[in-house]
Amino acid sequence: MIATFKTNINCGNCIRTVSPVLNALDNVESWQVDIENPDKILTVELDDQDVDTVIKSVESAGFEILLID
Repeated sequence: MIATFKTNINCGNCIRTVSPVLNALDNVESWQVDIENPDKILTVELDDQDVDTVIKSVESAGFEILLID
């Protein structure tokens, strides 16, 4: 499953902050953030349907996140 989110992850330091959080999730196969997009789109490839774990993890790292697809 591919899930996309609107975030406020907007720079390299933000990506460095959220990287260990997303990399630690068992259900995340890969992810990337488009910081050039005005909505700072986070795309996550999941091996299940559990988007809530991604949302909670990104929020725990101090970022806003909203599922858009």
